[in-house]
Amino acid sequence: MNDTSMDETSETTSDEDTSDPRRWKKSGWIARVIKNENDDGWAVEMTRIGDSEAALVGPWTMGRDKKNPKPLDQPSFMTLVKTANEVLMRHEQSARAQLHKTLSFLDESATFGEAQRVRVDLDIAPDDDDPHAILSVFQDATGEPLRSARVSAGFKLNAANVSRWLKSGEG
Repeated sequence: MNDTSMDETSETTSDEDTSDPRRWKKSGWIARVIKNENDDGWAVEMTRIGDSEAALVGPWTMGRDKKNPKPLDQPSFMTLVKTANEVLMRHEQSARAQLHKTLSFLDESATFGEAQRVRVDLDIAPDDDDPHAILSVFQDATGEPLRSARVSAGFKLNAANVSRWLKSGEG
């Protein structure tokens, strides 16, 4: 084989699944066993293909010689993929939770006639040019919309602020 064909082969395999003792690429993920910079041990990093940063970095087991890392294998790789997917899912859930907040309380201000239990949703629009939120009030028992309006993205969601907002008649 000449040097040209070796280069073509290595370029082709770079896009394909690999399963080396220290690097696996499969199912949209790359697992790499790396030297742990903090001590004499080893770590494994899981990076989703196309992402610039690892989604998961954790300690990796030493091999039998207590010097080199244990080789990656199929069961370990699949466990790492599952764990990395769960980490990403929790990050996404946390980001969504910061943009959507809900509060229920008894509105005794008689804004809607008699005192009633209301649910209030605050949905923040993370817009660099026009940050804002939508504040929506619903009858808690039926889910019937009572009032909705645009408010500041910094609106503090609590019963006192919502009651003041309702009394002001904004929205």
